[in-house]
Parts: sequence; C-alpha cells; structure tokens
Amino acid sequence: MSRYSLPVLTALLAGQMLVAQDVPAAPQVPQGKVLFSTDHPPNEQQPAISSSSGIPLPGPPDSLPKVAVTDLERSGVVIDSYDLDLHLIPADAREEMHATLVIRNSSATSISRIPLQVSSTFRWQGVSLVGTGLKPVAFTQSPIATDADHTGYAQEAIVTLPEPLAPGATVTLSVFYLGEVRQSAARLEILGTPTDRADHAEWDEIAQTDDDSATALRGFGNVIWYPVAAPTAVLGDGNKLFEVIGHQRVQDLTAKIRLNLTVEYVGDPPVGVVFDGELQPLAATVDDKDELVGNAHGLATAEFPVRPIGFRIPSLFLTAQQPSVTDGQMLSVITPHTETIQPYAEAAAKVQPMLVDWFGATPIEPLILLDHPGEPYEDHALVVGQLAGDAQADDIAPTLVGGLSHAWFHSSHPWISEGLAQFMSLLWIERTAGRQAAMGALAHEANLIALSEPDFSLAVPGGGEALTEASSEVYYRSKAAAVWWQLRDILGEDVLRQGLAAYRKSVALNASFDSDPKAMQKTLEKVSHRELGWFFDDWVYRDRGLPDLAVVAVNPRLLPARPGKNSGYLVAVEVRNDGDAVAEVPVTVHSGRLTSTERLRIPGHGTASTRILFEDTPETLQVNDGSTPELRTSVHNRDIQITH
Repeated sequence: MSRYSLPVLTALLAGQMLVAQDVPAAPQVPQGKVLFSTDHPPNEQQPAISSSSGIPLPGPPDSLPKVAVTDLERSGVVIDSYDLDLHLIPADAREEMHATLVIRNSSATSISRIPLQVSSTFRWQGVSLVGTGLKPVAFTQSPIATDADHTGYAQEAIVTLPEPLAPGATVTLSVFYLGEVRQSAARLEILGTPTDRADHAEWDEIAQTDDDSATALRGFGNVIWYPVAAPTAVLGDGNKLFEVIGHQRVQDLTAKIRLNLTVEYVGDPPVGVVFDGELQPLAATVDDKDELVGNAHGLATAEFPVRPIGFRIPSLFLTAQQPSVTDGQMLSVITPHTETIQPYAEAAAKVQPMLVDWFGATPIEPLILLDHPGEPYEDHALVVGQLAGDAQADDIAPTLVGGLSHAWFHSSHPWISEGLAQFMSLLWIERTAGRQAAMGALAHEANLIALSEPDFSLAVPGGGEALTEASSEVYYRSKAAAVWWQLRDILGEDVLRQGLAAYRKSVALNASFDSDPKAMQKTLEKVSHRELGWFFDDWVYRDRGLPDLAVVAVNPRLLPARPGKNSGYLVAVEVRNDGDAVAEVPVTVHSGRLTSTERLRIPGHGTASTRILFEDTPETLQVNDGSTPELRTSVHNRDIQITH
C-alpha cells in the first residue's frame, strides 16, 4: 500500500505539471435536507433552532462586513482540544457537527479574531463562547481557496472575540455547522488530471454503507470534516500543501480529541467505525421493529473517550462488515470478500519472523486492513485500499511491512515510529532481494534527503529540520530510516535489536517513558555500553545537514615477510569531511574477493585517518558503501597505486 495519503501523486503519475492556476468561482453549498435553518431576513427576530439530534443552537450572527485574513493570522491559532458530537446521515451524504474547541493563541501578539475552516460544502450555523452561558459571538463566513480539502475550497468562519486573546492564552468555543460530503475531484481536475485517475484518488464521501461504498473521511489534506485553523495551500504552490499538512500533524501530537458519534441509518445498520486508527463496534437501535429490514430506520452510536490525536490526521470510516482477525492477532480484515483474507494472512505470516526478531513475539495491536476501492491510504496500523483476492503472498508482503511495524512498535516520536517502519521496509528488501537492492533503495532515500537539506554554507541556511521536530516526510521517514540504518552499522544488528526490544518493553511498563526525547539514545547506550551523543547530536537533535566526504590520501606500504606469514601491506587512508554532520563509515580495501574493513569517524569540517593491514596486494579502496547518506555521492572508490 502507498504510504502517501495525498492524491497529488495521481496527478504526478498522470504526467501533469503542478503549476499555479487561476482560482475559479467558489463552489455552491449543496442543497439538501435543512437541519439548521438560517433563511430568515437579517433583521428578523429568529426563533430558537436545534439540530436533528435535539441540540439547541444559537441563531446566526448579525451581518458583518467581510474582512481579509492572512495566513500569518491563521498560523497563530492552535486548537488544543476537540470535543466532537457528530451526527451522520449517510443516505443524504449529510453531516451535522457540534464541536467544543479549546483554542490557544500561539502568536506573539494579542488577537481579536479566530479563523476556523471546514469543507466548502458545509455551512457554519453558530458560534458561542463557553464559560459565559454559551453567549453567541459574531462571525462571518466565506469560501477560501485551499487544497487541504478535496473541493479545492474551505468554508472559513472569522470569529470576532469580545475581548482580545493574549499570547499563550486560551478560549473555548462551541461551534455548529452542517452540510454534505460527496465525492469530489475538483482540486485535481483543475490540474488537468484525467477523470478516472482523479476519481480513483479522491474517494472521500459520506455514503450509505453497503458492500460497494461507505462513509470514508480521511481528514485534513483530503476533506476537512472537523474544524481546523490552518494556512491555505494549493497544489500548484511547490511543496507548501505537504508542509502545511506535516505542520498540522506535529501540532496535533499532543492535542486531545473525543468523539461521540451518531449515525442515522436506513436498512442494514453499519457494523463498526474506525476513528483515528481505532476500531469500535457500533451499537444500533431500530425505530420501528415491525418495518421491513430494507426500510428500517434507526440510530447507531459509538463513543471514543478523550485521548491525544498523536502524529496523525483524524480520519473516520464506517464499516458494513465484522472484522476477521487472523492467526497471531496480526491482521483485522474488514471486507465483504472473504476470499481475499487468506493471501493477506499468508503475506503477514511471511513478514512475522522479521518483526519478531526485531521487536518481540507478538504485535501490540492488529493491523487493520479495510477493503475500499480507490488509491490506498495508510495511517500507522491502518491500511485502507482495495484487497486483491488473486494476488500472491510474496507480492502482498512488501505492502504490509510498514503497517505491521506500526502494529508491533509504538512511539509518540514520529522519527522513531515512521522511521522504523521505513527502516523495516528496507530490511525486508535486503532479506528478500539482497543487499544490493536494499542499498539501491537506501540511495533513493539519500537523494531525497540531499535535495531537501539546506545550504549550510550560507550565513542563515534555513530550511532543515531536526528529527525530533520534523514535519516533513523526507525527514521523519527517509532521513530517520537512514539514521536507523547507520545505527545498525555502528552498534551491530544484534545490539540494535536488543535496544529496540528493551525500549518497547519500557514503554509497555510505563507509557511516560516515551515522552523523553532522549529515551531512545539512553536505551541504546545502556544496551551497547557505548556513548552515542556524538551521533544523536548531529543526526537527531539538530539538523547539521549531510556529510560530504572526500579521500585525501591513500598510501600503501609493503610490510616485510614474517615467519609463517606472507608479506602484506599497511594501507594508510586519510578522509576529509566538508559537511557539517559527523560520519562514521566503512573504509574497505579490496583485492579480488579479499577485503579488509575498518570503520572511521570523520567529524564535520575535519579529517580522520586509519591504517588497514592487508595480507595481499591492495587494488582498490572504498570509503562509505552508501550506508551513510552524503550531500553528493555516498560511495567513494579509488584505485590504489603501488610504487616500489
């Protein structure tokens, strides 16, 4: 399954250039069943209104002049807590939301207004200030262009506070909105993506749950079904959309969320719901038990208690089938096509020995596989995509490695959880296709990292990200995987395995253990009895870019023959590092199939040397075998000249 959640990849695969586009007219709010009525004249006294679930709502605000809001203002608003009461009507593609939000001013100055966005197909109904008897506050609303939603727009409410909110202070708002979520590929169609590819990528919708379609809401970056406060971003503006989504994931790491879900169904009730990666059954009640099943109406409910969102985008999927849990509790498969389960169970069994070797005997939770047509979507231990019943286990196995790694190993630090998942994918390539294939995949990751690293030769380089604070996939996934690969070489595979198993056990005994950003370093030092600060400082806690190595000198010296031994050579090697980050790399002397290797640590902007005893005539030298990513090339070969 693809690790990317954004359908922009479809546009790229279609050969479309991402270029700035003229913004078309804003979409119309779809017409449908009116659950919150606001069609009164502006000056008319309005009656109290309520949602279909009986929640009393304040009337709409008085008309206010439209005011411009900058992305700087949007960036200064952080939602620390989401308390969501969600009512879904799949038969009408309808959503009603009552959300209580704890909002913090993260900017350096006081603010008097708060921008909040939902999908352009929703309409804000009311905003009240909690703590003042739910006093209604004034707001305006209008569509804004942003590809964080599949329609290419968001409906933004600008809430005017009665008093300015000081830096670091919080305010609690109660908000109401409603509307429809139907499948839309508008943002990709603007780019010229072929219709079939766009529809394959854009499958978010609220729909009647049956064997063919289901309510599927992937969240910010696909459909904004819950309130957010974020800068705008479009696919034609370089990498900005991905940066905004990454920043949102980091921002929500510690944000709290609670969901109380009610689904109004017709016919067969939905069976379960997956929210923020957690699967729960739905409790269903029928309004009229004498009604035919196909015409029956009822409510299905579930409640997810308060918890941190974590490094993810809150998503929600309704399911029509009970999950099937495979042997070893590795997979929880939700599909109407039971014949597809067996090949995926066989594929998971192939991956299992590697995960047991590295992490422990059993997974912490099963990997949820949700059968759904369209472009695959992966989020930690959840994979959504069309399951192929005719696929072979060997072909399926690589697509499960990342998700199963998340099922086996948990960490609140993205560089650990996401980086390890990518590292395990590289190890799987090494196990099944050989080291050369794995080094090729690692070289691809190194190229991505090199392209993303800033120019540290400038006075103010900017751009780079420490892994502990990374919001870019290139850092928390690609660079982190390269870090794990280096740690395997530095410590040895057995020691690194012991360290990861010890870390997993410590988190299981005490969840707060994982809150220390240096807990992994401390664990590996304890297991290996080695100091690792030199490595973590340059590669994890700070971004010093990549090393840039060059062979300065290679000097072979003939050794005299000794009793019982042939004459050999002592090869002196000096290596310079023009980069800022330290590098510990293998230095290998070759002659035919005979090799001799020493590891050499070269500090940033420094040199280091080593001497290698070689029992034959040396022919070539290799510094770094690609295991440590560099700014330019990650493999340095040189012929050794013998002079007598």
